[in-house]
Amino acid sequence: MQPETPEEFYARVRTAAGPDGRLAVAVEEMPGWDIFPFEIESLRMKPLQPLADAEPPRSGEDPAECSCSRGPDPAALQREVWSNERWVLHLDTSSRLPIGLNLGPREHCDLPTVPEHLAGEMGTLIVAVSAAVEGLPSVGRVQLAKYGDGGAHLHLFFFGRPARMLQLRGSPLLDWEENLPSVPLEVHRANAEAVADHLLSAVGGTGPAWLRS
Repeated sequence: MQPETPEEFYARVRTAAGPDGRLAVAVEEMPGWDIFPFEIESLRMKPLQPLADAEPPRSGEDPAECSCSRGPDPAALQREVWSNERWVLHLDTSSRLPIGLNLGPREHCDLPTVPEHLAGEMGTLIVAVSAAVEGLPSVGRVQLAKYGDGGAHLHLFFFGRPARMLQLRGSPLLDWEENLPSVPLEVHRANAEAVADHLLSAVGGTGPAWLRS
């Protein structure tokens, strides 16, 4: 038996849709969870779009055109929470969660192409960053994500779910996050400095850029 093709997968999904091309809301799945942020009665799926001819190219598919090859960006430098010769951890100052971070290698690669000399250290850093985020008083749990559709350079995202706000558990966290009030920069930085302290103790490296400038 051969793996399913994109056309076969799409045809099966399209067959399950109604005459208007919309799938039914699966009320027994995520929308039925007590953590789902929207009222089911007013919710409906967008119509399915046709299958694309091909996957679109991402930013940085050519390493020479990736931002990692252009040298340090002054704005990004001021968001550096922690770094060493191979990895950089940035603070997402637009996040409306207690903390949002992204970890990426200095060397150009994506998750399926992480070279062996980085793979082991990546695992160590994931553990260390996760422990540091969950150590923050305002964080209940850490969530880890990797999105591959925007850029071809690997970034791992860490989201601090607010402590004791149980409606924000699980995969709806980012749906809630977009509607939360903004977090003051000084709060983000204080949380990030605590994360950096943990990493400096656990794995060494260099601390926040804003404390070095």
